[in-house]
Formats: sequence, C-alpha cells, structure tokens
Amino acid sequence: MRVSNFPLSTLKEVPADAEIISHQLMLRAGLIRKLASGMYTWLPLGLRTLRKVEAIIREEMNNAGALELLMPSVQPAELWQESKRWDQYGPELLRFHDRHQREFCYGPTHEEVITDIARRELRSYKQLPVNYYQIQTKFRDEIRPRFGIMRSREFIMKDAYSFHETQECLENTYQRMHQAYTSIFTRLGLAFRAVDADSGSIGGNSSHEFHVLAESGEDAIAFSDSSDYAANIELAPVAYQANTNPGTKLAIEKVATPTEKTIDDVSKALKVEKKQCIKMLIVKAEDQGVIAFALRGDHELNPIKAEKIDGVFKPLTMATDAEIESSLSSTPGFIGPLELPCRVIVDYAASVLENFICGANEVGFHFRNANWPDVAKLEKADLRSIQEGDPSPDGQGRIQIKRGIEVGHIFQLGDKYSRELNASVLDQNGKDKIMTMGCYGIGVSRVVAATIEQNYDDQGIIWPLSLAPFQLSLIPINMAKSEMVKSFCEEIYQRLSEKGIEILFDDRNLRPGMMFADHELIGIPHRLVVSERGLKAGSLEYKSRTDKDSQNIEVGNIEAFLLNALTLNHLS
Repeated sequence: MRVSNFPLSTLKEVPADAEIISHQLMLRAGLIRKLASGMYTWLPLGLRTLRKVEAIIREEMNNAGALELLMPSVQPAELWQESKRWDQYGPELLRFHDRHQREFCYGPTHEEVITDIARRELRSYKQLPVNYYQIQTKFRDEIRPRFGIMRSREFIMKDAYSFHETQECLENTYQRMHQAYTSIFTRLGLAFRAVDADSGSIGGNSSHEFHVLAESGEDAIAFSDSSDYAANIELAPVAYQANTNPGTKLAIEKVATPTEKTIDDVSKALKVEKKQCIKMLIVKAEDQGVIAFALRGDHELNPIKAEKIDGVFKPLTMATDAEIESSLSSTPGFIGPLELPCRVIVDYAASVLENFICGANEVGFHFRNANWPDVAKLEKADLRSIQEGDPSPDGQGRIQIKRGIEVGHIFQLGDKYSRELNASVLDQNGKDKIMTMGCYGIGVSRVVAATIEQNYDDQGIIWPLSLAPFQLSLIPINMAKSEMVKSFCEEIYQRLSEKGIEILFDDRNLRPGMMFADHELIGIPHRLVVSERGLKAGSLEYKSRTDKDSQNIEVGNIEAFLLNALTLNHLS
C-alpha cells in the first residue's frame, strides 16, 4: 500500500484527554478518532489491526469446533424480562422504544438471544453439544467511559455460548475453550495469565479470566511465586492460619479517645500498629437488621467475598449511621466486636489477634488489650483480599500481586438462563431436560489497546508481527529527485508484495526524519530504507522496530533476508 493512497493521520502532540499510553498512541498513530463519549471510529490503519485480531480469534474458534452465527444487536425487552435481568442489569443497559412503543435494548451481551435460538432450534440430545459464536458490536452505557477503547461504551466482542445435556459435557467444552483461548492469546503475541475469577452479573458456577499483564491494568492479579496458581485478587481465598504460639492475655482497660474515630487516629493516639487494631464494618442483613464484619486495621474488606456470606443483603450495602445507631445503640467510630447486639463475623486474620484495640461501643472510648471471649465459638470467615507475601492458596509458595487487563472471560453458566427461558431437549428416555450452558467472551477491540500497553517505547507502538497493520515500511530517500531510487523502490515494492509481504510504501516527498518518526509511531515491525548512495554501494539499510541500530544488507540478498526476518519474527 502506498501512503499516497493510504493517508497517515498521525499527531505530534498527545491529546489532552488521553490518560493511558494505549489511548494516547492510538490517537497519535491515527488508529481511532473519538465520535462521542466512549464511542470511536476505527480509521483504516487501526481497522487493519482489528481485523487481524478477529481473524486469529475466528481461526481458533473454528478449530475448536465452534459455529459462527450473527445475532441482532438490538434485543426485545421480553427476553430480558423472561430471564429477570431487565430490572437487575442496571443503567448500563441502554433501553429504548421503537415507533410502536415496544421496549428494546442495545445488547451488552447475548445470553437471552442465544438461549431463545437454542430452545427453538435444538430438539434432541443428539444435537448436543453445540457451541455458537459471533464477533459483533456491543453497547454498555458506562457511567464514566475512559481510557479510549479500553473502557468504551461501544465495543467489539467475540461471544460464544455452548449447550450441553450434562455437566460433564460442559466441562469438556469448557476445557477446550480454555485451550482455544490460550492459543489465541499466544498467537496474538501477548504475555497473559488465566486466573480464577468471579462470575459477576453474567452468573454461573465457575469462571476464568484471561489477563494481559500490564502496569496500567485495572485488575489486581494474585500469583504464586512457586506454582501456576493465579486468581483475581477479588476471588483468591485466604486460608485460615491458627495462632500456634499464643501469648499472655493482658487485662482489658477502657481508654478515652474523645476525637479518635479512624484506625489511623486511634493507632497513633494509642501508639500501636494498625494491624493490632480491629476495624468494624456494618452492613445490611437480609432480615432487615445488620451484620458486623471485624477485620484487622490494616486490611480491607473484600466486597465480593462479603456478599457471598449467608444472610448478607445482596447487593452488599453498608448500613447508614441512623441504621447503625438504631440497631446497635452505638456510634460509628467507636463500635467494637465485644458484646455487640448483632451477628459478628470475624476475618480469619483478625480472629487470631490477642490484646487488640477495638471500639468500646461507647462514644469517646476504645478498649486496650481486648481479647476474644471464646475463640472456638467465633463466627470466622475469609473477608479480606489476599495480599503480597500471603501463602499461596494452593499451598505452594507466596503470593505476588501484578496488574492485569482483562481481555477474555469464560464461564460455566449451568442452567441459569436455560431454566428461566425453558430451553430443553428430549433426552434418551424421551423426557424434557433443561440444557446446561457455557459462555466464552473476548474483548476484541480491547485486545488492540492491551497489546499496545505491553508493546511500546518513547517513539510509539511496537506491534507483534501478527497484529501489525503492515509488516514492512519501505522508505525512499529523495525519491522525487532520484530516478534510480524511484525505479528500485517500484521494483522491490512489486516483488515483495508478490511474495505476500504487507508493505507500506512511503512515497511522500518528505524529509527522512519525518517519515521515520511516523513509521516508528505506528509501530511497523520492519523498515527498509532506500537511498541513491546505498544503491551505488550495492546495499540497503534495514532496521527492526526493536533494534537500536540499523544494518546494511546487500541488494541481491534483500528478499531472502526479509523473508527470513519476517518468519523469525512471526515464530518469536
């Protein structure tokens, strides 16, 4: 492709509203342009990369036996009402009426639609298992779209849904999808990890997220330093560790803390570490009352774990000051776990503390040297997020924490949707049997941004060869003034194109430095510079995007050299 026929839309300055590197570089390199909040146009250069992501995903999904279809992006409210998600999903679901005042939504996901297809098209267990997928635009009305296409409102997603007669069959397909995702992200050239995850609003029994490792990642991922264990920090369990060396319990005393309400203030005033203080969090209960969570002062409540506790109101909701005072006759800032008139659940780490500091349930006072009255009868639970240095949940090594960008998520849905929508087949005995389901998603457009977050330098993007919009930059020096350069470039462009190499031939009449800057910004993996001086010396200047210096290649060897370089780059 000639730049004269493929205009580059690069920018020198970093756009003011671009916060992370992928957003900055995608705008500067001319991959995307903003249309409205959280909505972007893919320009030709960006679309070439996006289509390459789609092609790899499509090949691996087809190899795994999935069947491609395409469902409407606009969905009738009736299906969502059947699944009971019309009111549950929240304001991210873009709802609207057609001219007949019928309710619709713009699909953020397609569980309802695919289940409707399955209940209409699948009749017998002999048709199972089946796995349908699509690559399609979705819309989620994010309250604060940010980071460009990383968290946009409109995005492209690959979503797949499998249907099964038995749980065992679902698990087999789930493992096949896990392997397919591993192949996809490996072919994309990404450093990634698959981690145990929470199923969230999609629902289901078991799920794994696939994370691209990057400092800009929104998610914290917990890894073992000695095994393959990995999990989202929100889900990673923290094992109970008993106090094997109890000390002497000291006499409890009430101390005045007239203005000290926070852990920071109390620990400073009483000259103790925060980890020796008890933090109390009061949440609403399903029975209209409240439940108290007790944690170490240096730990934070994990809301996903807390919400799964029996009796806790869902979604997890903190009690108001008025509700606390009404239920407990106590004031926030001075609440303690001892003799509190409600259910008290103590985090594992807090349950082994001795001689700790806690609220005295009296305004202006805390207890020093408090101890649990009967440790054996404490209601204990895993309430906190795992931390760096904690023992790995699999018993091997210690936990390390890294940031990750979620680009894929697979779920074992069970019968959550098939039962609500009555999607059944006839089993071997001729009886109706509700199908069990799996769900498998990849954020196709997000993959592009995540790749940039892993692959860039001060000059711009560094694309893996598998995703680069072009494989080779052909840059002539003073072509407008040199017939020798022009003739050679035209010839080598034709020959290399016939070999299947994707070339961006920069035929603009610009200074070399300006062309070099553009091509480094857009991240093309290989660069070939043609000059009259070099041609007279029988050589061409070659440079890989990741090399510091260029090298001279003999003209007669250039085709073999480039084909070899492209092959090695692809394999790496």
